[in-house]
Amino acid sequence: MDSKKEARLKRKQRIRKKVSGTADRPRLTVFRSARHIYAQIVDDATGRTLAAASSVEPTVRSLPRFDSKVAQAQYIGKVVAERALGNGIQRVVFDRNGFLYHGRVKAVSDGAREAGLDF
Repeated sequence: MDSKKEARLKRKQRIRKKVSGTADRPRLTVFRSARHIYAQIVDDATGRTLAAASSVEPTVRSLPRFDSKVAQAQYIGKVVAERALGNGIQRVVFDRNGFLYHGRVKAVSDGAREAGLDF
């Protein structure tokens, strides 16, 4: 493993000691790769994913190209929030997964807030 990834995983462990999703307030976790963005809402008590969205889904890929990866991330945040609201989830706790709260990670949370999720 390279040191950049190791540093992110150390930050992730520090965050996960404090942040945990429950049935009434599940965890919205974000993963970003160089090209794609993934978001899912997880209930850590049961270990189940309650809602998910990513930029690799056929529905997202069929859309016209986004202006930027940040715009794409904001759209993914809206999609995951709409799916969560459809499942009756209104409040979540945000898990940035060791990434800095900046750029695409922030855009996912902004999109989810716009769509009506409460952090």
